[in-house]
Amino acid sequence: MANTFKYGGYKGQMLRVNLTKQGISKEPLREDWARDFVGGVGYSARLLYEELPAKIDPLGPENKLVFMTGPVNGTMIPAASRSCACAKSPLTGSFFHSIFGGYFGPELKFAGYDGLIVEGKSDKPVYLWIDDDRVEIRSAEHLWGKNPFKAQEIIRKEIGDEGIHVAVIGEAGEHGTPYAIILLDIRAAGRGGMGAVMGSKNLKAIAVRGTGSVSVPNVLRVYNTTMRLNELIATNPAVKGLSDYGTPRNVASMNAAGILPTRNWQTEVFAKVDGITGETMKEKVVKGHRACFACSINCTKYSVVPSGRYKSIINGPDYETIYGFGSICEVDDIQALCKADEICDEYGIDLISTSMAVAWAMECYEKGIFTKADTGGIDLTWGNADAMLELTEKIGKREGLGALLAKGTREAAKIVGKGSERFTIENKGVEWPGHTCRPFPAAAVGYATGPRGGSHHDIRPTPEKSGMVDRKVLEGKGALASEINHWLILADSALVCHLGESIWGPMKVNENLVEALNAVTGWNLDYQQARKIAERQWNMIRCFAAREGFTRKDDRLPIRFMEEPVPEGPMKGSVIPKETLERLKDDYFTYRGWDLKTGNPTKEKLTELGLEFAIKDVC
Repeated sequence: MANTFKYGGYKGQMLRVNLTKQGISKEPLREDWARDFVGGVGYSARLLYEELPAKIDPLGPENKLVFMTGPVNGTMIPAASRSCACAKSPLTGSFFHSIFGGYFGPELKFAGYDGLIVEGKSDKPVYLWIDDDRVEIRSAEHLWGKNPFKAQEIIRKEIGDEGIHVAVIGEAGEHGTPYAIILLDIRAAGRGGMGAVMGSKNLKAIAVRGTGSVSVPNVLRVYNTTMRLNELIATNPAVKGLSDYGTPRNVASMNAAGILPTRNWQTEVFAKVDGITGETMKEKVVKGHRACFACSINCTKYSVVPSGRYKSIINGPDYETIYGFGSICEVDDIQALCKADEICDEYGIDLISTSMAVAWAMECYEKGIFTKADTGGIDLTWGNADAMLELTEKIGKREGLGALLAKGTREAAKIVGKGSERFTIENKGVEWPGHTCRPFPAAAVGYATGPRGGSHHDIRPTPEKSGMVDRKVLEGKGALASEINHWLILADSALVCHLGESIWGPMKVNENLVEALNAVTGWNLDYQQARKIAERQWNMIRCFAAREGFTRKDDRLPIRFMEEPVPEGPMKGSVIPKETLERLKDDYFTYRGWDLKTGNPTKEKLTELGLEFAIKDVC
């Protein structure tokens, strides 16, 4: 079928699969939503707001799982490999977008679809096979219980094509662990429990083969834009660090700056950091480099521990592995971190939430809340790598203490009590990534108000961390956080990778992002028009949360960040007291034109953004 969609970069078609009815249908991509919300996260938020009733069970058949691409996916624009999995999250209870790289998203477009909507629930395990126009629902009973890599291997043999791309869940997704991931080849939609949503539908995997292409209105314009952006990437020092060391490039420098979270955030300096730096990783375990589709950054590392008790082969480790299983647990052995990463992938669990659950348990053990009777005999002292790995495996299997920790630290602390909630490091149920906000007010209010809670991709600390703005000044930080929100959400809708932060941002929507979008679609957006789209997207997601009952009171920081100053190092004394956070929230809501009492969009703001349909739910 010829692509007659009005704008370049789109296929003009969505694929919908109803697993309850075993039905497959194709429907037009809405042109008005494409222009108002672009694609990716923005389009998904609008679609799910339209189709999901409020207050549904995230793991019930009424929830829908959307895999969505953006117009830039599948083109030669650098770092245009990202795609998203979106649903109502079992962790947050609201809209969640989990971003992933690799090749799955572009392949879905090459098959002819801008996105895939999965609804209902199959009565038996199944997987989807998407082969251009031909789409099948196949039995996955023989795959249920298999780890993601084994399941991918079996599917590729069944199809007879090693080149297909496969999204798959592990045991955690099958059992409804609320922070289960979806593994897409070797990349992951790692946060928010999208794997649990997929598992709740008895959907084990989605395999895709596409032989089409993506049309743009002016190939020469896209080519010239690509060449210019690749030149920026090639000459950017921050990007060079990613190419050389991957995301762990700054581990040593972060520790020197006093911003490497350590011992469940009790401090932010790790004395044994030399064992887990990017340089150590490169020397000891990295065997090669990998890039996502059309990406010249080449940040992914292929690592091998060839023998011994930490024998493993992984895609990584990324910085979040080194933070979570390394400094946060005070483990200084890079090989042990590789093994932890492999365990998480094999069970299909989010390594950030898993590692933070282990660290929370270690602190419970340190404080006498847990004893060996609670841990099943595991000695959960800080730095005990073997104990960390054993507990990680138990989380994957939901055995013993692992069954409690598999609920997430917020829910686990409610069950345990005894003051353990004071050192859960989460917001809205999502455990914290490895990026501090105690010294950085804009990052603090961005984390607090972000729809995904503990997500460093709703806000970035870069402007304050790098000295682009004075980190000690409170004035203007609500505005800064808002504008960082905007470039992030527009990038997640286009879809391009946030690791190109210096190109797409970092303080507001960058002209490079606008130009990439214009070149591919044929639009002629200026900065203000692009910013307005991003503002509309952000408000749409906030409306989803408001309809679920979220208000200003849900915009918070971990108690530790508000009451315990950093005890040592260059950032000693840094803290965001509750009264400071409330002031920052006032500034943020005022800048956004939101109601100061509820923290939600006003009727006037929704009307301004063309979101009048949400007024009845929000105002």
